[in-house]
Order: sequence, then structure tokens, then C-alpha cells
Amino acid sequence: MEEYYLICEDSLEGIFTGIYDAYLAKKPHDQIHLCLGEDENYRLFAVYETHPPDERKAASVARTVMKEFGEETYLAICRALASEKQDKAEAVYKTVAAGLAMKDKRDLMGNLSNPYIHRVFELARFTANEAHYHVEFLRFKELENGILYAVMGPKNNVLTFVVPHFADRLPLENFVIHDEIRNIFAMHPAKGEWYLVCGYENRQQVEHAFSEGEKKYSELFTSFFHTIAIKERSNYGLQRNMLPIRYRRYMTEFQEK
Repeated sequence: MEEYYLICEDSLEGIFTGIYDAYLAKKPHDQIHLCLGEDENYRLFAVYETHPPDERKAASVARTVMKEFGEETYLAICRALASEKQDKAEAVYKTVAAGLAMKDKRDLMGNLSNPYIHRVFELARFTANEAHYHVEFLRFKELENGILYAVMGPKNNVLTFVVPHFADRLPLENFVIHDEIRNIFAMHPAKGEWYLVCGYENRQQVEHAFSEGEKKYSELFTSFFHTIAIKERSNYGLQRNMLPIRYRRYMTEFQEK
């Protein structure tokens, strides 16, 4: 039996395009697979095709998912596609295929006995948890020009799930959130809508651009954090559970004085 591997771009548009083209192929779903990038070990009797992202095709799949499965399931799929895991494209494709074959399509994510649906559920949950952590732990600093600037380094591409929280609570502020892993910036102009920008940024220049007030308050906050702790009651195991170590390098209170 000949297998077909559709190579997609690692993005929501790329994977949705792959799903659209998989249906155009008119072949059984168990013969078609979606993968991200070139496979390291090519399989015998398999056909590999590269499918660049297509905005029209991606929008069509998005509308179908939203209409058939509902907004909550669509959000779960978007969260799963923001994961860093390489099997997410295959899992989402097979989940959509399974959902369209169901009678009660609105109960798609409840069918956890299906391994692909269970995998999408896992990926979406992990991504949502990481986004929640960043909402709690993100620290803004004021630049000399008055813009609020924050840096994050998430495992998954959660920036688009984090920004709406701050845009809702800081509508009158100019702020920037920088995902330094993917070098993506979320820009929020005061009283405006936020948007994403990809590009290069010199971190050292930004470090020297903090306002004098920000430097003083950062030093005071760091000193307060280290002074108020009761050494005899320290519980580092519990602290690591509540605040994973990988977040601390971006938090003011854990910076060296």
C-alpha cells in the first residue's frame, strides 16, 4: 500500500493547507500523513510532496472546523498547533478527519479513546498551561521612551495567547512583548490593536535603554524579594513546583543585583 506524506510549514496556515490538500487527494486517511519539514529517513514505497501554505485553503479549513466542531474545539486545535512537538500536524489532521466522520461533531474532544484526539487534547492542555504561566510571570520594564517592554522564552509558540490578556488590562499603554526564542514581537500601541512583527533586535541595546526610574525600582524590588524571605522556612522543592526554574531568568526578582 502506497503511503503519501505531505510536507507542511510549521504554522497554522501551513498545517491547515496540508489538511485541505489531503482531502483533495481523494485517498483513504490512513494512507496520508502530514509532517513538518523533510523526513530524516525516507520510507520505501512512499510519496513525499511539499505543500506551501495557502491563505485561501487555510481559511477554508478554519471555517469548516469552526462551523462543524464549535469555537471551543477550534481554540483547542489552535493551541495544539502552537506546540513545539513535531507530531502535531498528523494528530490534528487525523482528529479533523475523525470528527467529520462523527454524528455528534460537537463532542469531538470528548472522544479521548481515539489516540489522535487524545494527543491533540494533551498538546492543547500543555500549551494552555504554559500560556497561563507566562500571564502570571511576565515582567514589564519601562524604557526611556515610556514603552513597557517584556521578554519571554516559551517552549511553545504561545505569544498570541498571552498578548490578549495584557491588551485587555493595559489598553492605554504602549507595550512590547518579545519572544526571544522565535524572535517575534507583539506590539501594542496605546488605544490600538496589537499586532505581530518578526525581526532582529539587539538585546544589549535594550538593556541600556531602561529608564532611570525603572532601574531604581527594579533594584528595590529585587532587594525586597531577597530580604523578606525567611531562610528557616525555605522550601525549594515547593518553590520549583509553583515557579519552574526556566521562567526565572525573565523575572525581575530573580535577577542578580
